[in-house]
Amino acid sequence: MENLRRAVNEIAYSRNPRKLSPLHRSLIPLLSIASSLYKLALSLRHSLYRHRFFPIHRLPVAVVSVGNLSWGGNGKTPMVEFIARCLSHFGISPLILSRGYAGGDEVNMLRRHLLGTPTKFGVGANRAAVASQLIQRYGYVDTRESSWYRKQHLGHDLNVSLDSENIGAVVLDDAMQHWSLWRDLDIVMVNGLTLWGNLHLLPLGPLREPLTALKRADIVVIHHADLVSEHIVKEIESTIRGIKESIPLFLTKMDPTYIFEVGNINAKIPLTALHKATILCVSAIGSAESFVKKIEKMGALYVDRVGFSDHHAFNVKDIELIRAKLEELEGKFGSKPIVVVTEKDYDRDPEILKQLYPFKTFVLCSTVMVMAYKGSTEDSFKNFLKDHLKLKLPSEN
Repeated sequence: MENLRRAVNEIAYSRNPRKLSPLHRSLIPLLSIASSLYKLALSLRHSLYRHRFFPIHRLPVAVVSVGNLSWGGNGKTPMVEFIARCLSHFGISPLILSRGYAGGDEVNMLRRHLLGTPTKFGVGANRAAVASQLIQRYGYVDTRESSWYRKQHLGHDLNVSLDSENIGAVVLDDAMQHWSLWRDLDIVMVNGLTLWGNLHLLPLGPLREPLTALKRADIVVIHHADLVSEHIVKEIESTIRGIKESIPLFLTKMDPTYIFEVGNINAKIPLTALHKATILCVSAIGSAESFVKKIEKMGALYVDRVGFSDHHAFNVKDIELIRAKLEELEGKFGSKPIVVVTEKDYDRDPEILKQLYPFKTFVLCSTVMVMAYKGSTEDSFKNFLKDHLKLKLPSEN
């Protein structure tokens, strides 16, 4: 199954099908049929929601959706964390809603990162029902209508705190296609490295929806913008503005901060520990290329990789494969290589990574940063978030 997923991924991001292997090309007719069926189902589902045959639930608080048009690696989860921190700083207690896909690695990571903030979490496929249960449990405060916004408008301290038990806003993780919940703000993430692949819908391509769906977005964020050239950034911007000219556009990057060793999560190790080391990058994430590129910039002696499909849960056979690669590198360079994984890989199953001993395994920790671009900055993003949620009320739509 892992080999099939890898083959489908290679087809989806191939710009020239002729360069694919005969085996890969043999899958294209079947994937094309499946893609056509997916397009039909997607169109029907969207139409049913648009004409209200399927209900769209409105929550009593502001709702921010963070989503994407293509599968994996677009920076949704780091952006969800960033927004939750912004809301907490504004004095709002956020509720993060996630479907909890593949063991909930993303939720586990968010729980660790947001410990100490008033953030609450809800996990489940029916996010409207989960939200309703948690709002009933904790209560809510609609900051769009409270005196809190009047205080902000008059310049009062942003650190004024609402009751941390009362939910003040909802952040939807991976929800662009989750049409059963009304949202006040739609943020669409774009992977600057991989973009939209071959521009086909699933499963022939990586697209969940056609690019024209960007018309629904309130903000578009180009992620991993630091790993591509300025020329490519401008091409992406041109494509986006060709669909929705006035859309606010922001650029983000992942900023590595420190590493920790598996089994000792509380000991923060500086990134300089990776200098002149032989490193094996092991990951099961949507954009492994960005992870490897970041490691390569840290001055390692040599960087190799073992990759798996997004959300893949490591098993004993995977550990054996990784160990074999490590032993190969040890024989080649005469010293023990080290393993570096992402936080998502760690949070998926921290225990199984201990089986790589005596090889050391480190976890790379990073935070998302908004890059300055044509007047768009981190401060302007925060101001847009606050002002948009203040002004765009459900009754005004």
